[in-house]
Amino acid sequence: MSSEARRASEGIRIAVLASGSGTNLQAIIDACRSGFIPGRVSVVISDRKEAFALERARRAGIKAIFLDPKNYASRQEFDRAMADIIARHECDLVAMAGYMRLLSPEFIRDHYLRVMNIHPALCPSFPGMHAIRDALAYGVKVTGVTVHFADEGTDTGPVILQYPVFVRDGDTEDTLAERVHAVEHKLYPLAIKLFAEGKLRCEGRLVRILDPVWETIIERGELTW
Repeated sequence: MSSEARRASEGIRIAVLASGSGTNLQAIIDACRSGFIPGRVSVVISDRKEAFALERARRAGIKAIFLDPKNYASRQEFDRAMADIIARHECDLVAMAGYMRLLSPEFIRDHYLRVMNIHPALCPSFPGMHAIRDALAYGVKVTGVTVHFADEGTDTGPVILQYPVFVRDGDTEDTLAERVHAVEHKLYPLAIKLFAEGKLRCEGRLVRILDPVWETIIERGELTW
């Protein structure tokens, strides 16, 4: 069966890269199980043996693989091993979900527009690992969530979806993070759904959504699925 025929019959196959607890992974798994995303998570790969994301995968009957960075001489070698796993599972999309390693330029080039990432801020604001803390320290009134295609930079790839989260007086990093993560768990599955249905078209840095219904949902703030 060709890859096109397989996707038409069973949906896309997703590889998820995760380094931590895997709450966004769980949101993706749940969205696949409910049929919201036409596809399934085929493999979860982590660079941390203790990452709870691996346990989430095992509980869902998904292949869970720990790749120890210490076993590879370079980031490029590590990513080549990861790419081999992704290829063996015939994955159509790679979803970074709290993955704390930078992908090598080689990996990005080989999978360009097939790697998504989620960032807890409105890119290009507050890139890096401490976006929620940085937003609070800067004193912004609005932050949010961005889903984007990965490129060779840090949180600099073409934006697929964004959604605002207002900062409240008295917010701490924890209280703001709770609201940001709640949005992440809705927005990431939506972006993957649009990808799976062929409703994303990238024109340079601009990602067009080829479904006005979803644009309307985002504009109205109806993250209710």
